[in-house]
Formats: sequence, structure tokens, C-alpha cells
Amino acid sequence: MDASLTGVVPVVPTIFRDDESLDADGTARVIDYLVDAGADGLCLLANYSEQFSLTDDERDTLTRTLLEHVAGRLPVIVTTSHYSARIAAERSRAAQDLGAAMVMLMPPFFGATMTVPAPAVIEYFKRVADAIDIPVMVQDAPLSATPLPASLLADLVRQVPQVRYAKIEVPQAADKISALASDLGDSLPGPFGPFSPFDGEESVTLVPDLDAGAKGTMPSSMVPAELGQIARGYLSGDRKGAVAAWEDLLPLIHYENRQCGLRAQKILLAEGGIVASDRTRAPLAPVPDRTRRGLLELAAARDPLILRWAR
Repeated sequence: MDASLTGVVPVVPTIFRDDESLDADGTARVIDYLVDAGADGLCLLANYSEQFSLTDDERDTLTRTLLEHVAGRLPVIVTTSHYSARIAAERSRAAQDLGAAMVMLMPPFFGATMTVPAPAVIEYFKRVADAIDIPVMVQDAPLSATPLPASLLADLVRQVPQVRYAKIEVPQAADKISALASDLGDSLPGPFGPFSPFDGEESVTLVPDLDAGAKGTMPSSMVPAELGQIARGYLSGDRKGAVAAWEDLLPLIHYENRQCGLRAQKILLAEGGIVASDRTRAPLAPVPDRTRRGLLELAAARDPLILRWAR
């Protein structure tokens, strides 16, 4: 990756068959759709990839298979989160050796109460960074019980040169992005480039986060073509056009964020004929029929690429 990553970097969902077995070929087909959608990069094995329902062998299979399938067409971020610094470092080294351009990790935690103090968070990321030669993205997500205030994240960026990206997907994300942009600015020269925060939460707060200094967005695979146009338009100076396009799309992504979660992208991938099944692994159940109908109605009214790509 020769330049700082910006734009839209969708999370690739893990596709399962109706019997909940892994469908690596179906997942690879999603990647082809995302490449054609104009994604600026891809993220594997994240929470919206249902990484929490995969075995270690399945993680390894997907990392190898999907990186081979991408074949350098786009930079790929591989999520390597684990409570153990040793295991996170091993996962990160393996991802780099297979061709990952970056790794993404949450701060270490286990369950709702096993958290890590600030100095240990910095040491954790140092150990991971020491094992690799590629940039690191910090995932600041509500799922982690370990707090990551802006001051700690800024210290982490200063003390671990490879930490140059963050996916901010917590409440009041724009305030945190603004604080980081003000604190860090462009004062971080070096081979890994400036600090670049990304918007999360399926882009439901995209424009406020871009206004605060975000360099792009990391949504699901539901409407990346449309969100990419919005993010790149904003970053090139067309804020008015970006706002109008985002506001038109917002009811759909808000419905995804609040009503369906990661299941929305799978429903539309199957509806559009890109994959054969929208299955998630139990105990994550299918959405109710009423919720599904509402999603399809909102999507059909906007005619997104996901419903047309395979037709």
C-alpha cells in the first residue's frame, strides 16, 4: 500500500450455506461484487463478518482463500483481534505473510468485565507491531469492554508508529475524531503516513464524521458503491452533493443499523443473486419476515448495485 487509504472499505461478510457450513466460494463472489462496486479496500474477519462464530481453521481458510482471490486488486485489512498479545501477533504475522496490507485489532478484552489498563493497551499494540511490517488499524468498537478514550488513542498513535488508522464506531464518534484530528494533526511523519480515522456504524453518522476529519468509511457490504461515491465526493470538495446523496440513502442504512444488523447485507446479497443463502450461524437467528419486507422495500426504492450486479 503506497499511499494512505481513504474512501470506502467495506467489511466482507462470511457466507454460509443453509446448513451453516462455510461457503468460501460464495464469500469470494462477494469480493468480486465489491471490486466492481468501486471499493477502495476490503476488510476481512471483522465483527460484521461474524468472526466470533468461526473456528480458527475457518479463519485460516478464509484469510488464505480470499487474499488469493483478491490477488492484489485492492488493499485488504485482516482483523486479527484476540485477548492474548501473543496470539494477536501470530495472527497478524500470518495475515501479512499471506498478503494483507494492514491488520485491524480491538483493544484487548474478554467478556464484559475483563478489561486492560491504558499502559497494557499500548504494550499490547507494541507487541503486535513488532511482529509485522504493515500498518495497524485500531478498532474502537462498543463490543470491547476496554475503554479507549481519545487521549489514550492519541498516545498509542504517538508511541507505536505503525498505528496509523482507527475505525471509530462508538457513540459521539465525530467528537472523538475531531479531538484526535486536533491533537495529532499532521505531526506524524514516517513510512506509515499520517493518522487516518475512519467512520464506522454502517455509515449512519458518515457526514458528521467526515466533517470532523474522517478520511473514509468502513460500512457493511450492503451499499458500498453508493457510499463510496458519497465519501469520495465529500473528500474531493463536493460536500453539498455528498450530503444530499447520504440523506437519500440514510433511511436504508439506518434500518440496517437499528433493525437488522449484519443480517441486512446477507439478505440483499441473496435477494440480488450474488450468494445462494443469507444464513447466519445460530444463535443469531434470521430477522422476522416483517423486518425483512421493510428492508427490501427501502432497498428496492433506491435500486442499489447489490440488487443489480448479478442480474
